[in-house]
Amino acid sequence: MLDRVTGMHVFSRAANAGSISAAARQMDLSPGMAAKHLDALEARLGVRLFHRSTRKLTLTEAGQQYLELCTRLLPELDEVEALIASQRVEATGILRLNSPLSFGARYVAPLIPAFTESHPKVIVDLGLNDRVVDLMDEGWDLTIRVGRLKDSRLISRKLAESEMIVCAAPAYWQKWGRPRRWVDLQKHNCLGFAFTNIARPEEWFFGRNREHSVAVKGSLRANNGDALVAAAGAGLGVLYEPQFIVADAIREGRLEQVTLDQPTADLGGIHLVYSPDRHPPAKVRAMIDFLVASFSPQPPWA
Repeated sequence: MLDRVTGMHVFSRAANAGSISAAARQMDLSPGMAAKHLDALEARLGVRLFHRSTRKLTLTEAGQQYLELCTRLLPELDEVEALIASQRVEATGILRLNSPLSFGARYVAPLIPAFTESHPKVIVDLGLNDRVVDLMDEGWDLTIRVGRLKDSRLISRKLAESEMIVCAAPAYWQKWGRPRRWVDLQKHNCLGFAFTNIARPEEWFFGRNREHSVAVKGSLRANNGDALVAAAGAGLGVLYEPQFIVADAIREGRLEQVTLDQPTADLGGIHLVYSPDRHPPAKVRAMIDFLVASFSPQPPWA
C-alpha cells in the first residue's frame, strides 16, 4: 500500500525539481515507483496536480494550492517523526510503571532516584495498587506482577523469586504454641491475605504444586500485606505471605517464621510485564534493564 506522506514528499520534490525522475533520485526511488505515488495521490485527492508532458512538468491550480499546503505540513511531519524515532534511541518522556503497593513502596520507589540520575530526561509515573491493571487499556508502559502469569498476550521478564512464609509474633507463638504440621493451622487465628491464590482468606495451600490445602479462619482479612504485618506484629494471629513482605519484620524480631511438615507453595515469581512491542521505546528498555540488574544476583529480602 502506498502511503500518503511519501506521496506528498514525491509531489513536493517533483514540483520543485520540475521532474518526476529528479524527485525519484532524491528519494532513492525508481521513476516508476515515484510515478505510482503521484498517481495514487491524485486519485486520492480526485484532482490533477500536474500538467505532464514529455519535456515539462507544470502545476495545475489545485497543484499550486496543494504545494503550499505540503510546504507547511511536511517539515512539521518530519519533525514529529524525528522526535518519535529519537525516543527509540534515547530514553526520554514519561514512563508509567505500575506495581503492587507493598512491593512498590518497599523495593521500587527507593530505586527511582538512581534511575532518574542515569536517565534525566525520563519522568517516572509510579502507580501503586494491589489490583491487576490492564496495560493496554490503562496506558501503563510496565507493570510488576507477583505470582503465576496468565495473560499470554504480554511479554515478561522475571525479576526475582520470593518464597511464601508462615509466621507470627513471638508473643502469639508463646501463647498459642507453634504448629508443626500444615493441618495444625486450622486451630489458629489465620489472618487472611486477599492478594494471592496461595493464601486465600478461607484456605491456605502447601506443597510445591499446591497439592495440600487447609481450611483456615481468622479475625482479620485485608488486601494489603503491610496492614496484616502490623496486626500480626501486635500478636493478633498467623500470617502466610510472600517473603518480600515479611522479611523486615522477621529480621527485626517482630515476627518469627515456623517450618511445617510440608513446603510452602510456589508463589510463581515476581515479573516485569509489558506490551509485545517488537521495538519498545528506549525509556522502557532502560527501565527493564535497570530493574533486572537491581534485583540480581539476589533480591534485597533474600
